[in-house]
Amino acid sequence: KMLDRLRLLCKGKCKADNELCSIFNNETKDGRNMSFYSELLGDSITQIMDVQEDSDIDSLFRSGGTSALLTNVTGLDDFELICFLVVKQRGR
Repeated sequence: KMLDRLRLLCKGKCKADNELCSIFNNETKDGRNMSFYSELLGDSITQIMDVQEDSDIDSLFRSGGTSALLTNVTGLDDFELICFLVVKQRGR
């Protein structure tokens, strides 16, 4: 669902909004202070791991095999950030 929403937000746009980029750059000191966004990323990865763990546990009780122990995601180091999209609302 989230990818569909992001795709809709980006549809028809081929370049960045310079005004919002300027605001983002000011907030992050030109990307040198990304602590707020790093924390959001960490929270997202924790959520992914929690969902995966719940799914693995549920799979133990379904026929057709289990997904438990097939993945070895232990934290932030198991992910590589290749790009990011910041969605901001004007005036906030």
